[in-house]
Amino acid sequence: MPFLLKRLASAVSLVFATSLIVFLLLSPAFDQVASNVLGENASLEQVEQLNSTLGFDRPVFVQYFDWLGGALTGDLGQSLFTTQSVWGALATRMPVTIALVVLVTLLSGIIGFAVGVLSAVKRGWVDKTLQFVTTLGDALPAFIIALFLVTIFAIQLGWLPATGYTDLTVNPAAWARSLTLPVAALTIVAVAGIAQQVRSAMISALGQDYVRTLRSRGLSEVRVVLVHVLRNASTTGLTALAVQVVGILGGAVVIEQIFAIPGLGSLAIEASVRTDVPLVLGTVLAYVVIVVVVNLLVDLAVAWLNPKVRLS
Repeated sequence: MPFLLKRLASAVSLVFATSLIVFLLLSPAFDQVASNVLGENASLEQVEQLNSTLGFDRPVFVQYFDWLGGALTGDLGQSLFTTQSVWGALATRMPVTIALVVLVTLLSGIIGFAVGVLSAVKRGWVDKTLQFVTTLGDALPAFIIALFLVTIFAIQLGWLPATGYTDLTVNPAAWARSLTLPVAALTIVAVAGIAQQVRSAMISALGQDYVRTLRSRGLSEVRVVLVHVLRNASTTGLTALAVQVVGILGGAVVIEQIFAIPGLGSLAIEASVRTDVPLVLGTVLAYVVIVVVVNLLVDLAVAWLNPKVRLS
């Protein structure tokens, strides 16, 4: 319980700290908001009046704590351009991004662990081949891989749609088809980093004395590798997976633009271009919460696998 409470306190502190940093980074652009809303033909008096109405003429920290107070009560404000509530915009876009991130995280974790274990156990040409493939995947950015996949599977073969998104509740099959290429592009990049870390951890664990002891007791190689060695190496792999989630979210911003997916990434870009401060803050907060929740779940999984972590 103390371990969980410490992790929860750390997660909450991270959310608050990130929101403050983002607010301070956005504050220089507050003076441009009224001009963007009113247009180029607005007079200086109109701009100043709207700035006063929006509260942007107050000290930055006063504005931040006012926003924070609203956020703690569930009020993130509304868009300055569409007047839609920030919660309404997030509720529409967040499920799309979460579905994308969850699918990529699960697939990259499963494939990354499998490739890392296979490389560490087989070694030889198998290890070299997998190392080359994972290094290549790590070197190429997600949008390059996405363009390659679109060219082959959407344009040339016509198997999958090049762009567009279908809601799961409308047509599950079309939903799966619309996410196949985006998920594949992000997974290829994420698998590389996870596989490398799992491979290194497995090789290190296989050289430990307890492995030789287990083998001398007559345990099968499959049980030694998959039960004992993998359990010790999985903490490193899970940590790598948590790090990759941040990269997945960052890559999803570009991928959503390429495939015209209406997720948080495209919403964040639209809000940033228009300097829609409440919407930018809302999307950043949503991203931070996703990252914090994933890292919290990984910490709990690592603590379950390695009891020493709970005592550190």
